[in-house]
Amino acid sequence: MNHDPYLLRLATRLGDGLSRIEPARKQRHRDFILSQQQPDGGFSGREGDSDLYYTGFAVRSLHLLGGLEKEERDKLGEYLKPFTHQKLNTIDLLSWLYSALVVQGAGGIDVLADADEDWPLTTFNRIESLRREDGGYAKSSEGASSSTYHSFLVSLIYELIGQEVPQPNRLVQFIYDRQRDDGGFVEIKPMKRSGTNPTAAAVALLVKYHNIDAELKTDLRDFLRDVCSSEGGFQANTRIPFSDGLSTFTGLLTSQDVGLDDILNLEQAEKFLTEWLEFPTGGFRGASWDESADVEYSFYGLGTLALIWSVN
Repeated sequence: MNHDPYLLRLATRLGDGLSRIEPARKQRHRDFILSQQQPDGGFSGREGDSDLYYTGFAVRSLHLLGGLEKEERDKLGEYLKPFTHQKLNTIDLLSWLYSALVVQGAGGIDVLADADEDWPLTTFNRIESLRREDGGYAKSSEGASSSTYHSFLVSLIYELIGQEVPQPNRLVQFIYDRQRDDGGFVEIKPMKRSGTNPTAAAVALLVKYHNIDAELKTDLRDFLRDVCSSEGGFQANTRIPFSDGLSTFTGLLTSQDVGLDDILNLEQAEKFLTEWLEFPTGGFRGASWDESADVEYSFYGLGTLALIWSVN
């Protein structure tokens, strides 16, 4: 695997920002995340059994909170080992690969030790079958049109397996075709109103391929100001009247990555997180109306605090 992919660089960046967290507060969040680890070693969401998607977020959170201890690392390795990468969809494959890399980096088992030597190439060929005429990648083999979010996920997977997106200019053009008049980007072609999260995915790809210019920054400033809420965070889009943890994380990450540091009031954003989303017993909820924490939104909460503290 490529050992300097975007996700690990982001983890290092967030870990540095979160280094000022108080030890007791850090331990409360670790305890919450670990309370979601199941007997099989995986992590669950708010209900049900272990799930690769939530396992990926749990691992990312633990990475920020000091890493994996031997017991949780070994249990996680045993959970990951039986999966067959050839059968995983894009989201699960990314979660599995990232978690496997963290386990291996923490001194645990190499879950790919018995895989064929050409597994990166076969994985690449399988994912390339999702490429569509517009230059993006579909969610599944049955999908007729490309997804902004899944195109971003594909680029992350390719980094993890040491592959490059073929004809990247086609992917960049696909992303530009998803921009709308409000300055942001949409997830699928028929949509007219941009969203904070597809905009974040689009911008991450454009940053990677060095396609951010002054005109685009102006467009992004207008859009991000429109979805910046009086609560202190970002809304998913202009029709949703409240901030949420996911959009606040992706909106702040996007604004920082393109040098728009005056969009969000960081003091107000931290207050929103600590007073409305963070549980005093550990974990974060998704929005002020949410009733419980989960590992996904805990990552977004911790990540947002890290981004705030990295510049504040």
